[in-house]
Amino acid sequence: MANFCCGLLTAKREQVPLKSVEVELEVKDHVATVISTLIYENKEDKPLEAVFVFPLPADAAVCHFSAKVGQTHVVAEVKEKQQAREEYDDALSSGQQAFLLEESDQSPDIFSLSVGSLPPGESASIRLEYVTELAVQADDGLRFCLPAVLNPRYQPPASEGASVQVSSVPASMVPYTLSFSARVSSPRPVWKVESSSSLEPLQYLNPEQTQATVKLAAGHKFDRDVELLIYYKDAHQPSAVVEAGQDSAKPASLMGEPVVMVSLYPEFPQAVMSSLASCGEFVFLLDRSGSMSCPTSHNKQEETRIGSAKDTLLLLLKSLPVGCYFNIYSFGSNFEHIFPKSEEYSEKSMEEALKKVEEMKANMGGTEILQPLKHIYSQPCIPNQPRQLFVFTDGEVCNTKEVINLVKKNAGSHRCFSFGIGEGASSALINGLAKEAGGHADFITGNDRMQPKVMQALRFALQPAVESISVTWDLPKEVSVTVLSPPITTIFQGQRSLIYAQLSGKSSKAAEGCVTVKYSLAGHPSQNQLHFSLKPAGDTGLTVHRLAARTLIRSLELEEGLSRGQKDEAVKKKVVDLSVQSGVNSSFTAFIAVNKDNGQSIQGPLVRRDVPTPSMFYGSPMALQCAMGPPSNKYLSQPMASCARMGGQRSRRCAPQISPSPMLWGAANMHIDKAANFSRAADICEDFGMIETAKSKGCLKGKQKKKSIGKSAETPEPQQRRKDPLLQLVSLQKASGCWMLDAALASVLGKTSEEVEKSKPAPVNKEVWATILALMWLHAFKTDAKVEWELLALKAASWLRAQNAPCMTECVAAGNALLGCNVQADALKI
Repeated sequence: MANFCCGLLTAKREQVPLKSVEVELEVKDHVATVISTLIYENKEDKPLEAVFVFPLPADAAVCHFSAKVGQTHVVAEVKEKQQAREEYDDALSSGQQAFLLEESDQSPDIFSLSVGSLPPGESASIRLEYVTELAVQADDGLRFCLPAVLNPRYQPPASEGASVQVSSVPASMVPYTLSFSARVSSPRPVWKVESSSSLEPLQYLNPEQTQATVKLAAGHKFDRDVELLIYYKDAHQPSAVVEAGQDSAKPASLMGEPVVMVSLYPEFPQAVMSSLASCGEFVFLLDRSGSMSCPTSHNKQEETRIGSAKDTLLLLLKSLPVGCYFNIYSFGSNFEHIFPKSEEYSEKSMEEALKKVEEMKANMGGTEILQPLKHIYSQPCIPNQPRQLFVFTDGEVCNTKEVINLVKKNAGSHRCFSFGIGEGASSALINGLAKEAGGHADFITGNDRMQPKVMQALRFALQPAVESISVTWDLPKEVSVTVLSPPITTIFQGQRSLIYAQLSGKSSKAAEGCVTVKYSLAGHPSQNQLHFSLKPAGDTGLTVHRLAARTLIRSLELEEGLSRGQKDEAVKKKVVDLSVQSGVNSSFTAFIAVNKDNGQSIQGPLVRRDVPTPSMFYGSPMALQCAMGPPSNKYLSQPMASCARMGGQRSRRCAPQISPSPMLWGAANMHIDKAANFSRAADICEDFGMIETAKSKGCLKGKQKKKSIGKSAETPEPQQRRKDPLLQLVSLQKASGCWMLDAALASVLGKTSEEVEKSKPAPVNKEVWATILALMWLHAFKTDAKVEWELLALKAASWLRAQNAPCMTECVAAGNALLGCNVQADALKI
């Protein structure tokens, strides 16, 4: 048997057995509980094993897995992973029904679900539950994402372990349905809920508007993530929730004692926040793999990810402070850097960098991010220039844990700001980079513009560094505390800091505790304090315990990765014990359920059916591989074993693997004989406008000439689009912050050179006049994009003040007359 992918039909053109996916979301303040029900139906005349590979949020705590077949309900247990796999194989070998859920060894945001020995004509209902914290966005919204896309995960040839193979089909051809509903509640009113998908109107459940429901509108396509942005009124309120322990749990254990979750939103003095740093080493790391040529969204086919990233780099370079240092790396199968080492920011270095950025294309093959990171960390830090790393990627790598371990090792020398571009970006990679290096992570999906999110991150990077962070607790004498979260290493204005802690000892119901976070900001000592009741909440179940366990498990897993070969077995045992005790997933455990009550063993050979998933088939060179033959070994480290069972015997356990494809919840690979009809698959590609995709991946044979995806391969890009007027204006700004009075500036302003020069007050020089006009145009006509140009405008205003130019009021009046606007001089801060 050989591995080929198209994924919709088996060799006999039979549909896979997943029938429907139903998702119920319950959000309480900033914590989400997600219950997913998957219905499998075997319409064939032989028993089946269905395999479903799907993404989940990287920080999700999977806490329940059960199956119902007929009238029998089986709840899974958490066991050590190899033991669980062996029990699953043994059950299937003896003709019993079994269910296995396991996390990928390479990345914590990928799971594999195996449904074994589903008899002919039988249905199985799989219930999966997880809890997760919702990330705070720059605009104070809480982001929930139901991953509908698992992009190809590039695996470097030298990396360890097998990748996970998945495949996909066009959205209109997916043989299962999705329904999605959400219930939101908070102590504060729910202001609004937004989504990249179409929603039914928000329904409030009480007059205070603190509870609401929302559903996905009918007709939702399966080609993108389901993203919700939830906004509360007065969102930045610190809070603490104490949750009682489980009576049946072992005394003094994590699950047997109360746990508190503390949420803090530090607010810094405005006087300190208004003073942005004028130094730093800014290193930008840009993904130029083939997948970066994908459109940024379904509604913006003409705008590619690489194009949007290049526009963002323009804004970043123009907004950097005078006196800093910078460099730009780009990577694919190899990596490049513009300068041998970081250069001082000047007109010359900025123009040289911009010229090279303009020439960049998504033509560098795979996604090997590890090597450029190693090179960056090998460069000595510049004294008094704090290193700030900005990473732009669509997050398609298999060696996620290896990358994050490297970043953690070097966390003391830099901060990392990471951006996941497009549906399917690995939340484990993007969040992990920022979390371990004390930065901020963000995702650009749907109709999001990259520029405002990145510029907000640059503002964070320019904020004064928060130092000497400490957390102290004031509790009754009979109560002690064990902090479960990693130490807080960074604090940003308006961003949430979460702390989980285990409380030991007895206290009265009226007792109170206090937690204090102390830190130094720009040399000034500051603190934030929160008093809270020790009385346990009555409506949280074990949510806080599970999130706390997940936090501790992730910390231990990271410790195991960093100490491999020394104390890894001891750490692994801690993780397994904690995972089994809490019922929460880990990289060393799996959920296993065996139905031992189905009476008689299931007879006949067991056939594997892998579940296909929807494809973003709009032109990504990595979005689809079309049944043309084995993919490049750079993407598949080894072929997947045949999992068909003959005579009740299974050759070996098939580890989940990942290969290129986007997906709703999941996908898998289809096993087709080498005699498969390749021309039919080529026709499918052509029908859906994917010939260029297949050509760029080198997967077409016969109809199309095979083309390599190596270093020299170039991915076709859309014709150069007309640049946005804002970006045109930004591109004309000098490194010092000023503009020149020339025809290019006049064109952006919508005037002729003669009109612009004739309106200039006589005592004012041309550069001052040009800079005032540029600032006025921004304030008058681009207020909706202020977050994108605010930093470069501050630099321009600083330059103007340094010129000590006369007639500023007269210049503003003349500018208003010329541009037909009414901008006040105070707004320009000159």
